[in-house]
Amino acid sequence: MLAAQTTVFLRGILIAALFVLAACETMPVQEMSDARQAISAAREAGAEEHAAEQLLAAESALESAEESLSTRNYGVARQEAMAAKTAAIDALRLSEAARDAEN
Repeated sequence: MLAAQTTVFLRGILIAALFVLAACETMPVQEMSDARQAISAAREAGAEEHAAEQLLAAESALESAEESLSTRNYGVARQEAMAAKTAAIDALRLSEAARDAEN
């Protein structure tokens, strides 16, 4: 009987510890860096001319991520940084396609 109570107690402690660890989000340093690099690559590929809407979306998402980062809302910052990277990659692809079509 005591062993069963101990097992239940230890499971409860383990579950509580997992919840605490899940709540401790870390700063999205890599995601922010990836987004900045993707935006830079899109600009270099001519996104300002060929994919201005996507580039603007990427820059806006990055700005939102930076605001969330400053308030330590790391989960939202991570999501926004990933959205910025995705939009920047779209801008990059459109720019490359437009350059290829011109040649």
